[in-house]
Amino acid sequence: TPPPRQFKQFGWSVTFCGHEDYEGIEKAITAKTKAVYCESIANPGGLVIDLERLADIAHRHGLPLIVDNTTATPYLTRPFEHGADIVVHSATKGLGGHGNAMGGFIVEKGDFDWAASGKFPIISEPCDSYHGMRMYETFGKDGPVAEMLGTKGKAGISFVITARVLGLRDMGMCISPFNAFLISMGMETLPLRMQKHCDNALAVAKFLEKHEKVSWVRYAGLGGSNFDLHQKYCPKGAGALFTFGLKGGYEAGK
Repeated sequence: TPPPRQFKQFGWSVTFCGHEDYEGIEKAITAKTKAVYCESIANPGGLVIDLERLADIAHRHGLPLIVDNTTATPYLTRPFEHGADIVVHSATKGLGGHGNAMGGFIVEKGDFDWAASGKFPIISEPCDSYHGMRMYETFGKDGPVAEMLGTKGKAGISFVITARVLGLRDMGMCISPFNAFLISMGMETLPLRMQKHCDNALAVAKFLEKHEKVSWVRYAGLGGSNFDLHQKYCPKGAGALFTFGLKGGYEAGK
């Protein structure tokens, strides 16, 4: 997630809330709020997030839920099945698996109504760059493109099309073909790698949990307050990230 400084450079503002502060999240929503954003498994804490509860909050206010699924990858968690509207990935990490290429993905579920709230005029209103075309009207789930694709009434592609023909066109965030090829190759081994990552992380977390110099280990796979969410959203594994603390704190770790 970009730091607040970078958000401000784009004229954006963000309100950060605790991952289980659902009342605070709902109270933080204002007339200017455009989305609720979270990670499925948080980096670096390894916390599993209650996606369905956040989706309920977002949709009550006519907002999309955007989920960063980088840490979990689709092997562990499939956010669309739990209410997400947009899923984003840093493909350089779990998906690629090799660190040889840089890239990112935006995946749209396709059934969010971008016109209903009036908060997304770039998508819902006429676009001067394309002769007055309304992106949602043309590429949304009830538009002619969805009919052509055989998904009318179910799913459209208006968000990702807008991101491509406006955001990518104007700012140039375009992955190179060779990087796309490398990431695609890495994805072929995703299930094997992710399962091994989870198995290894759990083994190391169990080892540290019993270590005489370690005061605490936070990993959903070990049990505790986050275990139920782990079982609900990512039963194959709790991911490859966890945190732990040393007895004596930072000084002891030098």
